[in-house]
Amino acid sequence: MYEQGSMTTSTALNLTETATPRSNGHGTSGSFVWSLDRSSDVGRAVLAATRRLQEVGADSPQLDAAVLMAHVLGVNKAWIYAYPNRPLAENEIARFEALVRRRMNHEPVAYLVGFKSFYGLDITVDRRVLIPRPETELLVERALEWVRSLVQQGIAPRVADIGTGSGAIAVAIAANAPEAVVYATDLSEGALAVAAQNIWRYGVGEQVQLLPGRLTEPLPEPVHVLIANLPYVTTPALAGLPPQVRDYEPMLALDGGPDGLRIIADLLGELARPAGRSKLQPGARIYLEIGADQGETAHALAQGAFPAAEVAVLYDYADLPRVVLISS
Repeated sequence: MYEQGSMTTSTALNLTETATPRSNGHGTSGSFVWSLDRSSDVGRAVLAATRRLQEVGADSPQLDAAVLMAHVLGVNKAWIYAYPNRPLAENEIARFEALVRRRMNHEPVAYLVGFKSFYGLDITVDRRVLIPRPETELLVERALEWVRSLVQQGIAPRVADIGTGSGAIAVAIAANAPEAVVYATDLSEGALAVAAQNIWRYGVGEQVQLLPGRLTEPLPEPVHVLIANLPYVTTPALAGLPPQVRDYEPMLALDGGPDGLRIIADLLGELARPAGRSKLQPGARIYLEIGADQGETAHALAQGAFPAAEVAVLYDYADLPRVVLISS
């Protein structure tokens, strides 16, 4: 039986590949043909895929290969390392090959397996939505602290998730605060369709209401907590993003304009006007995710929109600016 580390010393397999240009709507990358020996077992297949993914520059080739194999077999990653000698059927080899080829073209693993782990939940994702990031868990964590504080005060919290995308934030809040009602807004019909799948998956349909529309416009009542993970990548930086982001994830969820803060500034401007203020309960808190280099600028924007409010920049576990908190 293989140990985890021994997968790197197994005998090389009989592999073939060719490359031709592939247009993806955002640029051109290679289209690979890659085959496994039909006698491959789990360990040798994962090793071969790891080598190929490493050659094309995948960030975590062994992890990617193991996750894809686990997905094909319907098991977890630990099982893959526990049973490397398990033979593979022809249909399993074919499915694994197809997934690895797509990963060789930098398609994100989350899209290949159909979900991404986020705040203890497996969030359904596809190319209509941004893949939830670990740094966004800080946004949820801090917002939940305040939501729970409101519950302790006897308040039934009303929460807005602006630009919900996959619904990851809305579902995480609802799943961890059953007293909360969450309004989740988005411009994209496709994103709302994915969010609906996650709401159904976690049984929070009584708590989360999906609302099509821009920013706070669809909100039906004032909220105690407003959360927004809006696009904050600068337009000039989009071309330099890793191909798995640039070529696959939706530009609508990435492009924050020339300085990266255009949509956040739009939201703050909207909330600063009387119609926007009417969407907030007295003493409402606003949590905005920002880029790691946007702390000072975003703080100034928030303070300008809410001159009488307390504005703070919260740092993530890497000691980088990540969330702007406005206590109105």
